[in-house]
Amino acid sequence: MTACSFSCGMARASGTSRTCSPAGRTPTGPTSASRRPGPARVRGRTRAGSSTSPSPRSGSAPSTRSTGSWKASARPISRYSASLADPVGERFDEAALSNGLQVHKRRVPLGVIGVVYEARPNVTVDIAALCLKTGNAAILRGGSDIRQSCAAITSVIAEALARCGLTVDAVQSITDPDRALVGALLRMDKYVDMIIPRGGAALHRFCVENATVPVITGGIGVVHLYVEASADITRALPLIFNAKAQRVSVCNALDTLLVDRAIAPELLPHVAATLAPAHVEMRCDEQALAILQNSGAHVSAAAPGDFGTEFMDYILAVRVVEGIEQAIEHIAHYGNGHTEAILTENSAAAARFTDEVDASAVFVNASTRFNDGGQLGLGAEVAISTQKLHARGPLGLRELTTYKYIAHSDYAVRG
Repeated sequence: MTACSFSCGMARASGTSRTCSPAGRTPTGPTSASRRPGPARVRGRTRAGSSTSPSPRSGSAPSTRSTGSWKASARPISRYSASLADPVGERFDEAALSNGLQVHKRRVPLGVIGVVYEARPNVTVDIAALCLKTGNAAILRGGSDIRQSCAAITSVIAEALARCGLTVDAVQSITDPDRALVGALLRMDKYVDMIIPRGGAALHRFCVENATVPVITGGIGVVHLYVEASADITRALPLIFNAKAQRVSVCNALDTLLVDRAIAPELLPHVAATLAPAHVEMRCDEQALAILQNSGAHVSAAAPGDFGTEFMDYILAVRVVEGIEQAIEHIAHYGNGHTEAILTENSAAAARFTDEVDASAVFVNASTRFNDGGQLGLGAEVAISTQKLHARGPLGLRELTTYKYIAHSDYAVRG
């Protein structure tokens, strides 16, 4: 499917001629780009924002940043977005009040959304599709290494919008390599309604510290899976492999495995054997290392910083814990509210874990890889928010809207 056809399809489905109408303005922001603030995103990220570089290994998955990969991911996103229900115009919370008012809320677009991202050209298509579907305008700034790709994609989208009779300025791409323009975009609170950074910790920190526009942060995840004492070991193994090795370079991939001491001697050798075909390095605490050091598995002693690192590589931190309380304490200390999971056959343990773990998504007996808009039934997403305002978790179509109160009456006056 061409960009033209997906844009026209979404325009017919959502009526994107209303783009920016809530604010009564057009996106007259910068039309050129800057170098991304901070270093390029790398696979290993610590909670503090430092990084580690992945080492080459045989059997590693192909790069998700290849041209074929982003093209393949862009096509289904655009098609699926066009098929989703349009949230704009939805009426909800209707009430007839004693003061004579008939009140309801109506869902409306946010307005103009600025997105600053790094090394994935498919984000250009994802954001354009979702913003057009929800009647929002988008100002996009991709990393300098994908600058030409972003410009080409945006040009095709503009052509498609023109053919549909819509404003070509509804989706703009900043392509000028002047770094100052990113800072300018972040401070355009008169024109831009929301900023969404997609990239490493340095990019998120730069946006938060320099923006006067509201910023939705997230996408950086130190992800944990706790295997509780009652877990089914046989069924746990393929789930652990899926969470860690299916796709290591994404934010919902597993970083730290927490294993209950009661089942660690039985479980950990099986985990090592299961992960061996993917050449996963297991960085273990003292108890886990004692269990695995003579197993022939690819294991090493964990460094102090390993338990706070988003690896984005074939590396897994492993710790043996005394029970669910210590597992929850570990997650509270090292996690950043992205994705957490427990494997258990104990309903009380599951309830305690979901009640006490603070994250955008908490899973029971499911892979952490399910924290995704499409997998959670939201359709496509623009990012995963780890904050609590204005939205949390995957940002789908509804999260790209706000609402207004509409009140009708018969010439009512306030008493």
